[in-house]
Amino acid sequence: MANFTLEDVKTLRERLGTGMVDTKNALVEADGDLEKAVEILRLKGAKGNAKRADRSTAEGLVAAVDNGDGTATLIELACETDFVAKGDKFVGLADRVLAAVAAARAETVEAALAAPAEGKTVADVISEEAAILGEKVELRRIRLVKGEQFSIYLHKTSKDLPPQVGVVLGFAGADVETARSIAQHISFAAPEYLTRDEVPTEAVEKERQIVEQITREEGKPEAALPKIVEGRLGAYFKQVALLEQDYAKDNKLTIAKVLADAGLTVSDFARFKVGA
Repeated sequence: MANFTLEDVKTLRERLGTGMVDTKNALVEADGDLEKAVEILRLKGAKGNAKRADRSTAEGLVAAVDNGDGTATLIELACETDFVAKGDKFVGLADRVLAAVAAARAETVEAALAAPAEGKTVADVISEEAAILGEKVELRRIRLVKGEQFSIYLHKTSKDLPPQVGVVLGFAGADVETARSIAQHISFAAPEYLTRDEVPTEAVEKERQIVEQITREEGKPEAALPKIVEGRLGAYFKQVALLEQDYAKDNKLTIAKVLADAGLTVSDFARFKVGA
């Protein structure tokens, strides 16, 4: 008979979130030594992590924080199921990961995973918690946004889930209410760039070729092609460039106009949607 009590089982389960049978078996193997049982359960979970390496992670959450020094950090932490995503342990893990990544001012996933956390690295912390949760967990994306101040908007697509869409807007100006409205607009409209000048040349040329081919196939006059193509490219820029988009709250206004009227200047922004 192993030297442990039901209270030991309860303590270990609350600490690690493991199942009753696995917890009891680990305590039996460890002869009641709680710390040894923890090692046994983590080792078992680590082996499970290796088996889960090729699984897809379409669920998770987004989280963000103003770092207080002209930067803000946005992360996407992914897992396999919404059941895990909405659990306290996963949400708590995201808070710990965000704190460590933000403290390191990491600008890439690689740097974020190597950042110190709780005497280990962020990668170690994620791996250990994934072992306990029993799912593949990965830090999918991060962004360090720069600006004088920030509006952070986290949107829940379901009341039962943590935030699934996150926006960090870096801006200068006093109208924080309008800044928040712009952040909400970004969550809905999903722009990829701030201005049309930021759109990569290769992306513009690819779009130009597509709309030119479509226009030709429609039988438009050759002489009218350049003007029609440029008009359709303008529609493309309105889709991907924030400042050219129609404002979600009033489509008679562009975002550029709304910002100008509010005395705001956007320096940077980031938008993540879980699984997208």
